[in-house]
Amino acid sequence: MEYPIFSILIPATLAFIFGILLTPLLTHYLYKFKVWKKTGGKMALNGAVATEFNRLKGEGELKTPRMGGIVIWGSVLVTIGFIYILKIIFPAGVFDELFFISRSETWIPFTTLVIGLRLSVRILIITALSGFIGWWFYAKLGIDSVGIPFDGSVHIGWLIIPFFIFTTISLYASGVIDGIDGLSGGVFSMIFLSYAGIAFNQSQYDLAAFCATVAGGILAFLWFNIPPARFWMTETGSMPLTLTLAVVVFMTDELGDGKGILLLPLIGLPLVATAGSVLIQVVFKKATGRKLFKIAPLHHHFEAIGWPSTKVVMRYWVISIICAIAGLAIAAVA
Repeated sequence: MEYPIFSILIPATLAFIFGILLTPLLTHYLYKFKVWKKTGGKMALNGAVATEFNRLKGEGELKTPRMGGIVIWGSVLVTIGFIYILKIIFPAGVFDELFFISRSETWIPFTTLVIGLRLSVRILIITALSGFIGWWFYAKLGIDSVGIPFDGSVHIGWLIIPFFIFTTISLYASGVIDGIDGLSGGVFSMIFLSYAGIAFNQSQYDLAAFCATVAGGILAFLWFNIPPARFWMTETGSMPLTLTLAVVVFMTDELGDGKGILLLPLIGLPLVATAGSVLIQVVFKKATGRKLFKIAPLHHHFEAIGWPSTKVVMRYWVISIICAIAGLAIAAVA
């Protein structure tokens, strides 16, 4: 394709359209089978009742279906299948160039996106999968360094494997950002769009198209997750998205002659703040016997001090956009 940007934007647009079309069917089944928590509220880490959380969110958990993440990877799957069918019908044409699944760039992130289903032992599965993928990066793809913006790279050898596991688990922990209507969709869409731009700048056009298509699916989910949410993302979305993001981050680093890994704390700042606030809360309470935040994660703290949920979401979106643009700018010159 003479203009590769179209091979990225067209699948992304299709994913959004298919996501919008699929949602009524998904919604019907989620409400028909009452896929929501039967008992509201949750317990704190110390086993006590999470009073502040239950005050803010307890009753809402009894009204909103879960598993909305199906919209995201479902729309990506349908988009890929649709383009593949057209590619078979019209070989050696434009659809052949639109098909972005390739062994060199997108097989791994595509696989992590579609295998992320709800599991009772999710953290063990995440650790095992990330360990295998980290080994694959090291042993099969020869990745043993981490790019340093403006300063080359640092060689870490086989430590790339535990580093990948740590990155993946940290990202997975940030999945609790799916706690306010519209929050997770806006944040994740900006992050994937930013990495689509980074991959495009590295001429990894298939990877860029994949990231943009995932963002299209997320935006379709967000369309129905804006307050009042029709459903929540939960593990059906957060697990595959965070695992897939970890893969994308590493693929835009040494493999793409870029700095994708160390740009993650900037591009994904809302995710870092989310996971970090939970860790800080636990450590601070163990050390002092008091809570630093009224409630963790951080976005619920803002609600607890009186911010309307819509204000929290909109400000997170603004921060995500700024961080995404800043990350793209650094990636272009680093």
